[in-house]
Amino acid sequence: MKEKYGDINVTLLDDFVAQCEIDRPPNNFFDLNLIRDMADCFDDLDGDSNCRAIVLCSNGKHFCAGANFATADQTAEGDVLAAESADQRNPIYQEAVRLFGNKKPVIAAVQGAAVGGGLGVAMMADFRVVCETTRLTANFVKLGFTPGFGLTHTLPRAIGTQKSHLMFYTGRRIDGRTALDWGAADIFAGIHEVREKAIELAREIAVNAPLALISLREQLRSNLQAAVQDATDVEGREQFWLTRTQDHLEGLQAVADRRTGNFKGD
Repeated sequence: MKEKYGDINVTLLDDFVAQCEIDRPPNNFFDLNLIRDMADCFDDLDGDSNCRAIVLCSNGKHFCAGANFATADQTAEGDVLAAESADQRNPIYQEAVRLFGNKKPVIAAVQGAAVGGGLGVAMMADFRVVCETTRLTANFVKLGFTPGFGLTHTLPRAIGTQKSHLMFYTGRRIDGRTALDWGAADIFAGIHEVREKAIELAREIAVNAPLALISLREQLRSNLQAAVQDATDVEGREQFWLTRTQDHLEGLQAVADRRTGNFKGD
């Protein structure tokens, strides 16, 4: 397989573990190309017998601080407006759905921020390793629109309905300790040990029978890809019109200015 997929660096470690590193430091903002490259990488790893588990990590201060709103050709969550109509599926979410269909277990090493769609990437994984600097937030309402990347399905699945609703409605961010307590994370590590602990967990998984691992994951995540497809269909449709409102423009400016939005409901 290739060793590089755009800004995804792939290293096959010993003990049947593959390290996939997002290389857009310091914030590792995502866009359609990054999610497509990640999905292509995971597809290839599915067919590689030298890989039984994947560690998804990032080079930089943050795991994935969301979309890059400063880029002129991008809109909220990278490519939300790429669809030509509200009934057309958003291309970035179609690539996200592909990620939920891969066969190998994924452990995300989450240092710093996982924001918006970046949180969606983290929640795609089977397990998450966090630390003192970890910050998870679904801050969509602060930007004048609603969650995407399948988070309306994956976050309640991990932490329950009430806690996920609390995060969605307030745009509140939670730290690594809270993420562990709530079930959004599985291991709390030292600041400089996040990737190491993720690799340790991947090796603990990968030592087991590969066919059994694939079968087990398919059973445990049964219908997850279809559920995420259904969720992103609704998310994309709602985002399509909300990102065309004045409140969305105000939300973008407010977040950039680090202030509370002055929303008018139009």
